[in-house]
Amino acid sequence: MSRVESNRLHLDPTGSRAGALLGIGELARASGLTVSALRFYDGAGLLVPAEVDPYNGYRRYRVEQVSAARVVAVLRRVRMPLADIATVLKALDDPFTVDRVLGTHLRRLEDGLAEARRELSRVRTLLDHEENTMSLSVTMAAADLAAAIDRVRFATSSDPDLPMLAGILCEIDAEAVRLVATDRFRMAVADARPLHVDGGSTSALLPTPFVDELRALATPDGADVVTLHVSPGSVRAEAGDREASAAPLDLEFPAYRRLLREGGAHRVPVDVAEMVAALAEADRRPATADKGRAYDVVRLGLDESGAVAFGVDGGLLELGVNPEFLLEALAASGSDQLVLDLDGPLDPLVLRDLAGGDNFSLLMPVRLDEPTAVGG
Repeated sequence: MSRVESNRLHLDPTGSRAGALLGIGELARASGLTVSALRFYDGAGLLVPAEVDPYNGYRRYRVEQVSAARVVAVLRRVRMPLADIATVLKALDDPFTVDRVLGTHLRRLEDGLAEARRELSRVRTLLDHEENTMSLSVTMAAADLAAAIDRVRFATSSDPDLPMLAGILCEIDAEAVRLVATDRFRMAVADARPLHVDGGSTSALLPTPFVDELRALATPDGADVVTLHVSPGSVRAEAGDREASAAPLDLEFPAYRRLLREGGAHRVPVDVAEMVAALAEADRRPATADKGRAYDVVRLGLDESGAVAFGVDGGLLELGVNPEFLLEALAASGSDQLVLDLDGPLDPLVLRDLAGGDNFSLLMPVRLDEPTAVGG
């Protein structure tokens, strides 16, 4: 007997005779859900009564629905989305699907807890180090800085309606200099290890033109190191006898950490050159993103063996992706081998270094049944 089946109720928890129907109050007492919650879940299609009296509107439920109601009560206590609960209820005879949905939600909760811990740690840092509002200087190897910029620059936005995305977030502490860019449809994160940090920790939203100047300072024929001076109203870079300066963008960058996760349900090694070649041969279909921008969609998935394939039909998983975005992410990785993280058709696709580390690119999927809108 499977684990899911062994947790089912086989006895009548209300004392009613077999085949009898339960009133909504009886089901509420047996399941731990409130009457108002049962009415809501009826409207949402999760717990639909076996019958509704046409005269007085009273709902009546089968005894077997007590088990489902208890499952709903538990999953809502851990804040599982209604769509995922519906999937669980439809798959009670499919332990693999149930385990997949539960596992995905557990990772979501763990990621949320990790994010809360990071944010609370940042609060402690801000409270403990008031000098963070003062000037901070960080020195990095020019090659490491150049590689980090190259990994994220492609994901910046040029949308005038989203000025907070027209730059790259730079977070600095003693352990790492993190660069983050997003245009809502994809996100790129890259870390560079500092050689020296003079100060506590800080962050600044660097305008894209300044980032391009910074990248020019970190050329192979330039200085070996680049020093970045950050203060509340200015940022200045020095590399030998050359320098660049700008005012940071005084805008709030999105809370990107909520999208971070340790790994997907499917982690597949990919050869970058082979994926680029496969993309060139993949069938594309036209679509239109928001604001009327045209783009193509390809179907990416896992075949029955678990390998990445384009145009897969009937495999383990499939989702739609913008091929140009995927090609840019592959090119920006700077690696020959990557790991592809996939969870579901509506979850972000993530490309990571095969050797590990904190550098990755994230792409939002395109709904295959609604190719006129890109998720974001």
